[in-house]
Amino acid sequence: MSTSPRSSTAERLGRWLGRGWQGYVRAERRVSSWLAAKGVPAAASTALLWAVKLAALGVLLYSSFGLALLLVFVVMVARAAGNLSHDDDEEKTEWRMGWAGYGLYRGETRVDPGQDDDD
Repeated sequence: MSTSPRSSTAERLGRWLGRGWQGYVRAERRVSSWLAAKGVPAAASTALLWAVKLAALGVLLYSSFGLALLLVFVVMVARAAGNLSHDDDEEKTEWRMGWAGYGLYRGETRVDPGQDDDD
């Protein structure tokens, strides 16, 4: 029997996201120090990095809006297709009083068998 507890899926996912975030912060620091080595002021490099972050966020929001719009369009088309009746050329059946008495009619024809004493 193992004495060390197993990590849950949530814990593994959190560790993976944490390592990814740390890698991103390291890369951002490298870019910032590279810009400082090229003679760019610290304020300008910070502004440039924020501009890149905001541009990435804008692209993400733009693409998610496009996907949401596409999803709404697909749902509307599916709903419209579900509302179409497949027997447009046939008349609908309805309960009403007609030539052969009260019954289920399609057009002027009674389609239910009725009773023998309907006379």
